Amino acid sequence: MATTSTPRRSPPPDYGTVRPRRSAWAGVLIGVGIAAFVDETVFHQLLHWHHFYDKSTPGVGLVSDGLFHAFGWFAVVIGLVLVADLRRRAALTGRGLTGGILLGAGFFQLYDGTIQHKLLKLHQIRYHVDLVPYDWTWNVLAVVFLIVGTVLVRRSRNGETHATDTVAGRESG
Repeated sequence: MATTSTPRRSPPPDYGTVRPRRSAWAGVLIGVGIAAFVDETVFHQLLHWHHFYDKSTPGVGLVSDGLFHAFGWFAVVIGLVLVADLRRRAALTGRGLTGGILLGAGFFQLYDGTIQHKLLKLHQIRYHVDLVPYDWTWNVLAVVFLIVGTVLVRRSRNGETHATDTVAGRESG
């Protein structure tokens, strides 16, 4: 019985050229999705503290939670598709990806804590309690994620130009 082999594709012309910016953007999508998933799972489903939209009936709140969950899921999937493409091209930088994940999670948290909670008043973290410790914790963590993510992304952009500078997709040093 003869076996047929599929022809090997030649690597893309930019194979081995590390793409820190694209790595970071993939991470941002994954970070937004992870933060949305944690928010939805912990605060909406497990603790029942709020829905994405609390200004209507519980049914509307559940539908808004479902749409919010789908948004987070799609962000992660698109981010992972970008990661797969970067790995295929030997262009992924782990530091850029990690920094992007932290930037995405931090952006999501800061947006959620300021725009959704305070400006639009779609929901609060909790109801019938003093919100100050919750708001401060939520927003300070967001700022910490943003700072650490920014540092990692900037470090990934300095000096990395070729995949030989990385070992198994991770930066050396």
